[in-house]
Amino acid sequence: MQKSECFSLGKITKPHGLKGEVTIWLDVDVPENYVGLDALFLEIKGQLVPFIIQELQVRGKKSIVKFEDINSIEATEMIIDAEAYLPIKKLPKLKGKQFYYHEVIGYKIFDNTTQKDLGELKAIYESTGQDLFAVDINESEVLIPIVDDFLDSVDHDTKQINVSLPDGLLDIYLNQ
Repeated sequence: MQKSECFSLGKITKPHGLKGEVTIWLDVDVPENYVGLDALFLEIKGQLVPFIIQELQVRGKKSIVKFEDINSIEATEMIIDAEAYLPIKKLPKLKGKQFYYHEVIGYKIFDNTTQKDLGELKAIYESTGQDLFAVDINESEVLIPIVDDFLDSVDHDTKQINVSLPDGLLDIYLNQ
């Protein structure tokens, strides 16, 4: 399994108890969607290695997992700080204007307010405050907050995201 065929589920953060359990930080919106997992890929020395799940206790984002053949606190050392991955096909299906960040890179951004094609989505910047779309317009990087008030629709068939931007947002970047 290649990393390009997977998405990051979270990270193993520390041992939990003495019998090989570990705490896993699930970096997902709805951790409960992953209750029935039977295996994960952990990145060990740059390689994705499959690990069979013996037990998974989903407790929100900070959950507990017990893998087969890891039966002591010492055995957990090799997986602490390892990133956890799942195949992209395991992602839950989304509805409406929901989307996964990895799937919309390259989509066209269309502003319904001005009726203009703004360009191609180049990147998404994630931060604790506000996630942002990055679009190059006239050789300037324009950052658009990813908020429900601005996001009108996402069309996966035409690969287009329709937004309604407030007056003046583009001027901040383009009129210098």
